[in-house]
Amino acid sequence: MKVLFNANWIGNHGIGRFAAEIIKRTPGLVEYGRNSFFSPVGILDCCVLTLRVIFSRALFFSPGFNAPLLGLTRYIFTVHDLNHIDLPYNSSYLKKMYYDFIIKRACRYGCKILTVSEYSRKRIIEWSNTSPDKVVNVGNGVDPSFNVWGQPFHTGFRYFLCVGNRKKHKNEAALIRAFSLTNLDPSIKLLFTGSSSDEHDELSEKLGLTDRIKYTGLVSDEQLAGLYRGAIGLLFPSLYEGFGLPVIEAMACGIPVLTSNTTSLPEVAGDAALLVNPESIDEIRIGIERLATDQALREDLISKGLERAKLFSWDAVAARVQAVLDEVTSQHGK
Repeated sequence: MKVLFNANWIGNHGIGRFAAEIIKRTPGLVEYGRNSFFSPVGILDCCVLTLRVIFSRALFFSPGFNAPLLGLTRYIFTVHDLNHIDLPYNSSYLKKMYYDFIIKRACRYGCKILTVSEYSRKRIIEWSNTSPDKVVNVGNGVDPSFNVWGQPFHTGFRYFLCVGNRKKHKNEAALIRAFSLTNLDPSIKLLFTGSSSDEHDELSEKLGLTDRIKYTGLVSDEQLAGLYRGAIGLLFPSLYEGFGLPVIEAMACGIPVLTSNTTSLPEVAGDAALLVNPESIDEIRIGIERLATDQALREDLISKGLERAKLFSWDAVAARVQAVLDEVTSQHGK
């Protein structure tokens, strides 16, 4: 049975990475929607998608959380997390309406719901009150370009790296405050991916860190891998993650990781990262200092991290996705 794949999700973000890796590794998927004018979570896309599903006999597979209003028994989609439900400051009235009236309904009546961690799976089941059998954790992977063999990115200074996007749940303000309190060599800088924000600039100036907080701008995967390799460590004290790709990317590049002891992050990191309470600036501060000065800890985390990263491959993720598609096409073929 033909399976149509919504390629409109492919892009420079977490869902976009998932979409791109799955379409590369899953033969037989028929792509549609790439570079569509409509946002995949807009009401117009919902209407167009509903018409497409109604007037087709195919199965539909979305790597993201958009869903039609009708034809849900032939619809498979992916809910990576519920941050728009669980974090009020990441939501809005319209987003909540979309989740409550479209996504929740699709979870209950859709064919299968894929997700990327056991944490997200349990939250989806709890929130939508859907059957546990319908929600499948397929995980996430780390691209082979993230490895220890490539060249480090040369910045001209020593630095800790934070991979983020200035959203509040990334907890970057707390990280900057913790960094300002560390007893580190003042030549060590805190490097963020992406561009600065007014909040970052104001906080850095207030704390006297203007010269120690730097930004990379937009980077490619190859450049990001180099940034990981050149860093003292990854600092990722996020308040909420459905998975947390930077954790395993950094491990695969051979650097120690500090991350949070909440949501999906302990599940992903295992015992291969230094886990801290992301709401405690003092715990974050102590963790940063330990990553910088405790050589035995660094070596232990690097060794464990390299082994941990091997557990996450896109080939394995694609195989789990294919198993779900095979199960669904078999059922619909009867």
